[in-house]
Amino acid sequence: MHATPDETPDRTADRPTGDDHATTGRLPRRAFLGGVGVAVLGVATAGGAGAFQRTSPPSTGMSGAAIPAADMDPLDLLKRMLSFDTQNSGQGGKTRPHAEMLKAVWERAGVTAEIIDTPQPDNVHLLARIPGQGSEKPLLILGHSDVVPVEEENWDVDPFAGEVVDGEIYGRGALDMKGANSAMISALLRHLDEGATFDRDIIVLTDCDEEAGSYGSGWLAENHWDKIDAGCVLTEGGWFLAQSDKTTPMLITATRQDNVYFNIDIVAKGTATHSSKPMPDDSAIVTLSRALTTLGEWEARVELTDVTREYFRALADATTNRDFAKVIRLMLKAKSQPSRERAAALVVKHSDYPYLHRALLRTTHAFVIQEAGYKENVIPSEATTRVNCRGIPGGEKPRDFLAAVRKLLADKEVEVVLAGNPGESEEQALARLDTTWATPPADIDTDLWRALESAAEETYEGTPFAPALFEAGTSLGPWREKGVPGYGVYPYVLSNEQLIGMHGNNERIYVEALQQGSDYMYDVFGAMRV
Repeated sequence: MHATPDETPDRTADRPTGDDHATTGRLPRRAFLGGVGVAVLGVATAGGAGAFQRTSPPSTGMSGAAIPAADMDPLDLLKRMLSFDTQNSGQGGKTRPHAEMLKAVWERAGVTAEIIDTPQPDNVHLLARIPGQGSEKPLLILGHSDVVPVEEENWDVDPFAGEVVDGEIYGRGALDMKGANSAMISALLRHLDEGATFDRDIIVLTDCDEEAGSYGSGWLAENHWDKIDAGCVLTEGGWFLAQSDKTTPMLITATRQDNVYFNIDIVAKGTATHSSKPMPDDSAIVTLSRALTTLGEWEARVELTDVTREYFRALADATTNRDFAKVIRLMLKAKSQPSRERAAALVVKHSDYPYLHRALLRTTHAFVIQEAGYKENVIPSEATTRVNCRGIPGGEKPRDFLAAVRKLLADKEVEVVLAGNPGESEEQALARLDTTWATPPADIDTDLWRALESAAEETYEGTPFAPALFEAGTSLGPWREKGVPGYGVYPYVLSNEQLIGMHGNNERIYVEALQQGSDYMYDVFGAMRV
């Protein structure tokens, strides 16, 4: 087992430094078209990082001193981020050492950075602010520092070593979302190294408790809103998808809306008795298992919204797989629910990202936690499974999904319970979810959205760009509640296997894609230079 947060070892002592890394020029604009199985960015697979090579004469950061090349190298920076164990098992993580490392990075660039303590020891936020001319409200870059726990025994490499193997960098958080943080921060540092001034302040918030906990962005907004008040926010979200070869960019997306997060519990009861005399017809565990089998074989109905329709239209135009494009268009043209369901099944079947595209078509339900029993010689009287659900805003309402599950399991002798907030009645929880479900997508008539789009055209020449729905959730809630537009990108091209590694084992991204993602973010921020 890995060390608990309070016992987290300091893994930074052996991290590589910028002096160990070779430098290369900027990637070709069009794409990385393979070659990820060998040396990447001039990096041997032994694990050295490919440092950013300046494309203009060295300048100075805001401090007047040259910014270290290693800090502008997204791979070097990501390796350092990954070396910190910031696992969050549900009650926050230990993020202070990670924050102190990043604070030093910002200070070397002459940028003021502040660690914001929370009531939980060593669980902190880091806030850096790059002053601009103030002609626009600030842009806030939102990236979380905590990561989900690892099953270390199921990894092929140390999840906190940032090891590069066959052109991919492995580590917990490599995808979600230290990789994105590295791409964005290194891009900003490149601008500062060139002496750039922006038309607005840029706030970079590396927050804690995004994966769970009491002191995340909501707590920060309640206690320090003046520090994070912004006109637009950019965080994790949109996927950069590849063609069937797993590397050539197919579709660049930015998300303007998150799915609706809620949980239900499936509860079965039975007779508690001695385990030497089992009662198969009165077993809570057996009853629950039968209900879960039924629920596991069922899917919610397909629902297309304006946001997801636009996404799938763009996907049909972007793919080189003609069969995939054909079934997408069939789904979009379907006039009846049965024909839409049949076409949607074919979309998932033909997709190189089947689990992603299934999740964008309907409310999903995933079995995540199971509880039953407390002693091996006692048959328990109750068994419960937590089901995590993600609903599509403007699609099927959570209350309708709940009703459908109850109807499905009506004869299974189980109770279906909506797991609301503490002290919240079911109707109060449903009303809250109704409000979230009805929240409109972020306005895309903004300069930040236009920068995201134009940067895609520049960095991934010839690759379509489209708005999308994020099938998961982010920390954007406090800003969305105030009507502040918020968007999301994971700025690197991913294969389906890498996408599955998110919150799973052997999480990793392509080194070359990370570098190109940093180039993309450089172009995004370049639109705000004066």
